[in-house]
Amino acid sequence: MPLSGVRVVDLTRVLAGPFCTMILADMGAEVIKVETPGVGDPLRQQGVIRDGLSWYFAGFNRNKRSLSLNLRSDAGKAVLARLIARSDVLVENFRPGVLAQMGFDEGRLKALKPDLVYANISGFGTTGPYRERPSFDFIAQAMSGFMAVTGAADGPPLRAGPPIADLVAGLYGAIGICAALVRHGRSGAGERVGSSLNNGLISLMAFLAANHLATGDEPTRTGNDHAIVAPYGMFRTSDGEVALAPSQEQSYQRLVEAIGAPELRDDPRFRTNDLRVANRAAINAAVEARLCRDTTEHWIDRLNAAGVPCGRVMGLGEVFDDPQVIDQQMVVTQPHPGHGDVRMLGFPIKFAEAPCRLRRPAPEIGGDTDEVLRETGYSPDEIAALRAGGVV
Repeated sequence: MPLSGVRVVDLTRVLAGPFCTMILADMGAEVIKVETPGVGDPLRQQGVIRDGLSWYFAGFNRNKRSLSLNLRSDAGKAVLARLIARSDVLVENFRPGVLAQMGFDEGRLKALKPDLVYANISGFGTTGPYRERPSFDFIAQAMSGFMAVTGAADGPPLRAGPPIADLVAGLYGAIGICAALVRHGRSGAGERVGSSLNNGLISLMAFLAANHLATGDEPTRTGNDHAIVAPYGMFRTSDGEVALAPSQEQSYQRLVEAIGAPELRDDPRFRTNDLRVANRAAINAAVEARLCRDTTEHWIDRLNAAGVPCGRVMGLGEVFDDPQVIDQQMVVTQPHPGHGDVRMLGFPIKFAEAPCRLRRPAPEIGGDTDEVLRETGYSPDEIAALRAGGVV
């Protein structure tokens, strides 16, 4: 697998960090999840819990092993130090400075493992006036500008449904770690990688940010309409709605032909995209008047055949029953001993020669402690002593 042979020490919890390390584990890395004895990751207690297992936790911590370790004790810190020295990557999502307070500042980490790839996932980054602030997905959505441009024009700012700030930060963390490993393979050098919830969402602002930086104007909320393209959005049909995204002139020309409205091509109000944006209400009404003559299914078939991007709003039940989603194996099933089979999201990255795969279920708290300690060089007597002392 792409990351086979890479050992990752995972000090993360909840979502952004575990999502990052899940990506690494799915691609073959050996991920050792370090958890507080008897407590573990708070995500273990969130979401739907069936047969004593959080499916939310199971989906984001597959392919990992768990080492229960008391990092408040000197002996526990000594175990962590030995583990880091024998690993390739360290990932943590503490607030900046917390790991240093535990005795693992960058100097110590370099002394333990000079070529270590060390990744921190934070709310705002490791420098700047907000570096020590706590943050969650909702705060990042609010402070990144993401919420300000999301929602209807006459409504309040809205958060996106999924925890997108957490997921983007974790995704960037994984990309950064993989890039650092490539650099390490070429130069033998270590690297410090940083990603944050706030920076990640700001980076997704795309044309909204580009236009603001060019003009200084604040973008407005446009609901399902596109701020710089028309027609674009949700349109009524005879029995529902269809989402249309003819984002280029060629697509628009195909649209007016497919809906049988060639007169829209020559209408002086609609000859260019800028004119259509300026006359958005009129072009939307003209397109919708045609679409209301037939069903959503009819238009989806006809418009796709014409090369016009379109679809309908689907609930998750429909999504996971969709033949395309099934073909792409975006739901996989993992047996969890003692908890039954767990269905979870599949692998969005497809490798032809070395595909991502399920290698092990999400671990029980400390379920792999003895095995990890043995691999790290501890003898059976030393492991027994650590266990007796409450260190593991």
